[in-house]
Amino acid sequence: MSPTRARVAAGLVHAYTATGSVLALLMVHYSYRGEVTTVLWLFLAAMVVDGTDGFLARHYKVKAVMPGFDGALLDNIVDYMTYALAPMALLWANGYLPGGVLGAVCAGVPLLASCYQFCRSDAKTDDHFFLGFPSYWNIVAFYIVVAAVPVGLTVALLILCTIAVFVPVKYVYPSRTATLWGLNMTFACVWLVMFAVITALMPDPPLALVAVSLAYPAYYLGVSIWLTVATSRSTSPVLV
Repeated sequence: MSPTRARVAAGLVHAYTATGSVLALLMVHYSYRGEVTTVLWLFLAAMVVDGTDGFLARHYKVKAVMPGFDGALLDNIVDYMTYALAPMALLWANGYLPGGVLGAVCAGVPLLASCYQFCRSDAKTDDHFFLGFPSYWNIVAFYIVVAAVPVGLTVALLILCTIAVFVPVKYVYPSRTATLWGLNMTFACVWLVMFAVITALMPDPPLALVAVSLAYPAYYLGVSIWLTVATSRSTSPVLV
């Protein structure tokens, strides 16, 4: 590929990543219009973009072709908007959080924790894991909405996930963690399909289907904890 074509391709990849910012704007807009299902579809679109732009960036070697443009920073900005800010707007604007000041606090605390998460220099480890709960607030919000989780339980879940941001568990990076890569990607793709089916059946998706879809988050958490323990043992110094 000629240098010009390579730069065009790299620029298009960055533009593709940047479309997530527009998706985030639409998420917030439709959240305040009460169009919850539309927001869930936008969540799905953002996850597809986020799950594919890295492959494209590596394929077109965008870091080498455009060294003056920080694609990782762009990715973090977009992910913060789509994975943290917009989900909290959805929950707060549509009555899934307490009213008044308490609701503002419940929406704000995860955002503050995610500010820390996204600014950590070791948030993505050298062996391609996320360190600490990787701000999957869109997934948390999805299940709160489709399972009609009570407000009190929602608050507890947000607190638990906020604490998890600071706990040094190494969470699987589905598209990059080498261990069980094929299985992890297969399950992630199947889950995205289930996400689409559940969203299509809104506002009353079968709870049995929602429950079945939770098998992937449970698997993801279990594998992440297992690999955290396994990698910590393999890197521990041997005492003699």
